[in-house]
Formats: sequence, structure tokens, C-alpha cells
Amino acid sequence: QVQLVESGGGLVQAGGSLRLSCAASGGAISGRHMGWFRQAPGKEREFVAAIARNGGNTYYADSVKGRFTISTDNAKNTVYLQMNSLGPEDTAGYYCAASRRYTGIDYYSIGGYDYWGQGTQVTVSA
Repeated sequence: QVQLVESGGGLVQAGGSLRLSCAASGGAISGRHMGWFRQAPGKEREFVAAIARNGGNTYYADSVKGRFTISTDNAKNTVYLQMNSLGPEDTAGYYCAASRRYTGIDYYSIGGYDYWGQGTQVTVSA
């Protein structure tokens, strides 16, 4: 059973940056597809970014492309989300996710992932 714990959220002014971390236990992330999603109050959880297993391709929502970067540190068993040029529209709870499947997942879909963290709040002030 993989457990995921996010950290790094907080309050930041528009234009600022944050780096979110997702520490995994119970299994190596190097062999898993990993993703970040976010959920704003009153809205559905939405895809933000994903990275394929074994340091493969990365995928981004159009709304964050060019501003956010997903990466992994296998030695630390941690996934990161570097967020730059933040705006109030990025305010949300951010959730890390991991898939237990090796093939055929939809990186952009909540259904593609089997394990979830508890989330970390990001608030961007105007």
C-alpha cells in the first residue's frame, strides 16, 4: 500500500512561486506513474501534471503549461511540483496521486490513479 504525504503549500502573492513535495512510502515511485491534481472550493478535482514511470514523459494541463514543472527524486522517493508565476486562479488544494498500473492509464483522469495524498493548500493573493 503506497502512502503519499504532500507538503509545501501556503500563502503566496500573485507572481510568486511555490514548490510542492509529495513523499511516498510503501513502494518506490520510480516504477509508478505519478500525478498532481487540484481542487478549488465548489469545483471538481482537476488534472494539473503527471510524469510517467521510470522518468518518462511529462504531461500538463493547458492552464499550467509553461509555469509548472513536475519532477521526481528517486533517492528521496519524492515527487515535486514547481509552480511559478502563480495567480489567484491557482488557489486550490493540491493532491498527489500514484497509479498501481503500468500500462493503459489515462494520465489526465482521476480514474488513472489508485493512491492519493491528503492534500496541501495553496492560496494565491491578488
